[in-house]
Amino acid sequence: MPTYRDEAVVLRTHQFGEADRVIILLTRAHGKVHAVAKGVRRTSSKFGGRLEPFQHIDIQFAQGHGLDIVTQAVSLHSSSLGADYSRFTAAQVLVETAERLVSEEGVPSLQQYRLLLGALLALDAEDRPAPLIVDSYLLRALAIAGYALATEACAGCGDVDVRWFSPQGGGAVCTACRTPGSAQLYPGDSAYLGALLAGDWAAVTAADRATQQRVDGMVVAYSTWHLERALRSLPFFER
Repeated sequence: MPTYRDEAVVLRTHQFGEADRVIILLTRAHGKVHAVAKGVRRTSSKFGGRLEPFQHIDIQFAQGHGLDIVTQAVSLHSSSLGADYSRFTAAQVLVETAERLVSEEGVPSLQQYRLLLGALLALDAEDRPAPLIVDSYLLRALAIAGYALATEACAGCGDVDVRWFSPQGGGAVCTACRTPGSAQLYPGDSAYLGALLAGDWAAVTAADRATQQRVDGMVVAYSTWHLERALRSLPFFER
């Protein structure tokens, strides 16, 4: 049976048969992969906790007629996100977003893989607030998928006098291009959105709490619009 090896992040799992699990992973070279881990639910399983969500692993697959089969998994970074509810729910938002955006199996998506791994490692390090990591990740993941938002000039006409935020309009918009339900942009909001999108952590962490909370609502609205339906994990994420 042919085999192949890759580096991966575990997105989620579900039970399969009496003792197996289907593992959904985002891999470095093969994109999204669904595979079966035989006997992983038994206490004697050789995989231990390495095939749990958020784990960063080196993994080997055997190609099957249906789903591929996990034959080996070695931990590259053992995640401790399950020990903290806020960071656990934040990580759930990240992996659900990645699974939505990388919709086709077996198609490499290196940028999405790198971004997801970096965000999960940042959550694990606990040196930045989880809501800021999530907001930055959502905007950057959407940008990679082709949904980059406008921040400094109107998404509709290019006017630099932007005063509104329109999820369906592409982000920052002028008064003439404003759509129903647009949120008002206060001074500093556009720059803060740009910092989140660029991963400028000095500017992101320097923003006042009111700006962070106001823009967080914009990021959620923008993500929901472009993902076409709300993320199931978002209501459980404690900000």
